[in-house]
Amino acid sequence: MFVTHAHPDHFNGLPVLADDEVPVYAAADVADTIARIAEAKREQWQPVYGAEWPDKHRVPDGRLSDGEVVELGGLRFALHAIGAAESHADSYITLGDVAFIGDLAFHGIHPYTADGHTGRWLVALDTLIDELAGVTLLPGHGTPGDVRMLADQRRYLMMYRETVRRLAAAASSLTAPQREELTAVMTKFLPDAPLSWMIGLGADAVAAELAATAAAVPA
Repeated sequence: MFVTHAHPDHFNGLPVLADDEVPVYAAADVADTIARIAEAKREQWQPVYGAEWPDKHRVPDGRLSDGEVVELGGLRFALHAIGAAESHADSYITLGDVAFIGDLAFHGIHPYTADGHTGRWLVALDTLIDELAGVTLLPGHGTPGDVRMLADQRRYLMMYRETVRRLAAAASSLTAPQREELTAVMTKFLPDAPLSWMIGLGADAVAAELAATAAAVPA
């Protein structure tokens, strides 16, 4: 099994789906991030999800470096490490002309932005649009497609960041009315898309990211 990034909806099922003797592979920084955040995520979300949230987690034991290949059943899976982008540590896996891209693009779905790395996410997308041309992309959320979904994700993030920048006016968080306006803008930008509740969820993280970036630029 492979884990593309360190978000619970992608690693929580490991103890259920994989026996201890089944190898689980991930980029080294993805494995490290899972080890660092899993307990805190359980404390935060198990009271909400109850028995649906597992009592234990598993950290991938097959730690891979960028470009490393794993051969399974005669198939060659290549791991491509990205670093922080949609999450604190992202990667994708290629198998021939197919790429399992995790959450590097949400295809027709409002994305999760609350880890606050949207600037680095945009940089990754700029690179991947060229690298994955002609490849079939299998996202973690949404239907399969091609690099157009990466371009669509880039446009969404640009709109999201510009709207947060305008509303926050250099503040590191948004007020409740500002989050409502952000939600209105983004639901108009991507109408009828699932997970609209995530628009407001990431607002403060992106505002803080933009404020920190602006503060780091010499006057």
